Amino acid sequence: MDEYLVQNVQLVDSPALLLYPDRIAHNIQIMLDMVDGEVEKLIPHVKTHKMAEVARMQVEAGITKFKCATVAEAEMLADTGALHVLIAYQLTGPKLRRFCELVQAYNWVEWASLVDNRASAEELAAEFEKTSYKPVIYIDVNTGMNRTGHAVNEELEALYRQLKADERLDLRGFHAYDGHIRNPDVALRQLEADAAISPLEKLADNLEQEGEGRPVIIAGGTPTFSNHAHRPNVWCSPGTCLLWDWGYRDSVPEQPFEWAALLLTRVISKPAPGVITTDLGHKAVAAENPLNKRVKFLNLAEYEITGQSEEHLVVRVPNWDAIQIGDVLYGVPYHICPTVALHDEAQVIREGEFTERWAIDARKRRITY
Repeated sequence: MDEYLVQNVQLVDSPALLLYPDRIAHNIQIMLDMVDGEVEKLIPHVKTHKMAEVARMQVEAGITKFKCATVAEAEMLADTGALHVLIAYQLTGPKLRRFCELVQAYNWVEWASLVDNRASAEELAAEFEKTSYKPVIYIDVNTGMNRTGHAVNEELEALYRQLKADERLDLRGFHAYDGHIRNPDVALRQLEADAAISPLEKLADNLEQEGEGRPVIIAGGTPTFSNHAHRPNVWCSPGTCLLWDWGYRDSVPEQPFEWAALLLTRVISKPAPGVITTDLGHKAVAAENPLNKRVKFLNLAEYEITGQSEEHLVVRVPNWDAIQIGDVLYGVPYHICPTVALHDEAQVIREGEFTERWAIDARKRRITY
């Protein structure tokens, strides 16, 4: 806990998102170590941090390929030196037009997006026909999460052949996010990950044997990063591991990442014996999970969270008399990704001191395009 304390905490208003760049650098190195330094295997997601400074740290470490989920995140990446950006989303309507404008504005970046059906591919191709850019695409594949993607079956092979033959498109391969696989037993998780991706690998093998060149497979996120890291011919796309959180510490304990982002909150009231209230409402920490799985306090023992509203978090504590109004608490969010998106900026902590603020620009739906 001591290594997270902020010595000049009086300069940090609350609730606040704290960021520790030395720990982010550590996590980037662990990411590289997990792929044995084969940086070309990495295409990390930026939806967790949404910050140009964090993306720039990855670029400086040699990572040039990235995934994102929004046009704003894509623009942020283009401004930080990314060379290949995949919007891991099937674009349609106004979002597709925005993407087309972005591609033309940043024509030195290799842009890509996802499709999982012929109609969406046709819409994409039609939008770009008015430009000189031939859109790069990956087919989104459903390996069991049942959120998006095409099932691995004969129709998938047919779709691949159709899109490969379409001269308006540059089909590179497949994208398979398996976020439903998060068994805390790493051996069982490996079996589940192998079973999910095996049919897709067989299809890629068959296509390669026909002389078409092997399709790229982009697989997994953070939960299965350790399961795919040494898989040949696969690009890995972890993201949460840059900042890490309480949820993944529990569910994938073998991954040696460190918490690089905390929440700082203050006690603002002691409304009844044994009860304190902090300013960590659900406008400051992701609230999609039950009360007991939203934040883990590092400097508070034997507590029970009993309620939360927009601006308040109510906690029952045994040492009520020892806690004073204004006391600072440090907490690890259970789910860091939507927590970051609640904040306009992060307070940067270097060697125990608050030094600067980093804007979370890509939390916006739109930056320019």
